[in-house]
Amino acid sequence: MSSPNNTLIIPVENQVRELEPKMLLACIAARRGFDCLVGSRLEVDFHIASFPRGIYLSKSMTERSVKMFRIMEMLGHRIAAWDEEALVHPPAETYFTRRLSPTAFRCVSHLFAWGEENAALWRSYPDYPDTPIHITGNPRGDMLRPELRGYYQDEADRLVREHGDFLLVNTNFGTVNAFNPSQNLFLKGKGTDGPVVGRAAVGMRREYAEGLQTHKQALFESFQALIPRLEQAFPQLNILIRPHPVELPDVYHALAEHSSRVRVDNRGNVIPWLMASRALIHNGCTTGVEAYMAGVPAIAYRPSVDPYFDDEVFVLPNRLSHECFDFDELRGTLESILKGDLGAADGEERRSMFAPYLSAGTGPLASERIVDALTTIVSTPEVNQRHSAGQWLGGWRRANWRRLVKTFKGRLPDSKYRPEFQRHRYPGLTLNEMRERVERFQRLLGDREPLRVERVREHIYRIAA
Repeated sequence: MSSPNNTLIIPVENQVRELEPKMLLACIAARRGFDCLVGSRLEVDFHIASFPRGIYLSKSMTERSVKMFRIMEMLGHRIAAWDEEALVHPPAETYFTRRLSPTAFRCVSHLFAWGEENAALWRSYPDYPDTPIHITGNPRGDMLRPELRGYYQDEADRLVREHGDFLLVNTNFGTVNAFNPSQNLFLKGKGTDGPVVGRAAVGMRREYAEGLQTHKQALFESFQALIPRLEQAFPQLNILIRPHPVELPDVYHALAEHSSRVRVDNRGNVIPWLMASRALIHNGCTTGVEAYMAGVPAIAYRPSVDPYFDDEVFVLPNRLSHECFDFDELRGTLESILKGDLGAADGEERRSMFAPYLSAGTGPLASERIVDALTTIVSTPEVNQRHSAGQWLGGWRRANWRRLVKTFKGRLPDSKYRPEFQRHRYPGLTLNEMRERVERFQRLLGDREPLRVERVREHIYRIAA
């Protein structure tokens, strides 16, 4: 209780997007002396009182994090953070109200920024408390660097064998087609002021939420109409629809039922799917940025245009892609890509635009830079200060009460804690699967000394030297 060890607690919310990059971070941290706990954010938070004191690496700093942050402080944990949603974000005013809480922000001792743009955004926050910001890049960016992209090569080859030549259609309509209906911008039915606001609209001005709803709904319908037209125009290709992790996939399965060449699958990280595809089609999706980094041809399909949202919110992934504003333009662009006349979107203008958004494209990995900062953090006097047993006991009581409340809420029909929704976001891996992935990372990193991988609890694993 009185002297913390180098425990690094790394929670993962959306497995397909976050798990493997955070496992890379854990592998590098473990070799540098950290004892890393990696797993489902829900399970990690439920069992936080059973872990040794350490650093909790949060993925967000929203108002919803405050109670958990308070509990962790009472237990003696330090909190560092990055924001998973800060690479492609709404305008500052909306970002601040949706993604940042003054109270949560003050609980965080160190911040890890994707790039200069992210750091400047945080510094402009009216309640920014001068928290140290380390401009490190992000482990998700590491996975797209040439020296680590090979991690996914076997999986990409398998996808080619399984699906042949295919177009990848990534959807991003979780605010109007959420897996849990309460997570939409607006719910079905009307209140006294119009449609009832859903959880996706929390922190938004109503005018902003209504505009986003209209724009996203139009695009959602356009993408549904796009699938059969793509199938007809390109009979030599299969169409793979990859719904966003928080989307309800039913509408896409319904489309696939009427075709032998349309399939729906969002298993695993998107990178091997990009590597295996002939091209990506998206609108305003972070995958467009990932395709740009991987050198994969990407098309931003923009049949419905809103000057505000397209120029202020979704500008980065769209501008880093070939932009097409109707189906004929899309078909022509795809034909050029398939013939080899057109490659991935590139050029000095795009490179200059993207540079401030993501650091660590060359040189030390973002994961290495983060571990460098963490190593310095754990050596500071305030980390090693004594922590009273009374504080810890209060944190233990609150943590266990919170777990009981969340477990009860998980039985309610509209709760985001429902077991089926949690399985959708975090299906989990077996111990052998975790070990195989760690070994794969070690081979790519040139690390010949095996790391220990042990199951701590369901969906929580320890990675250590």
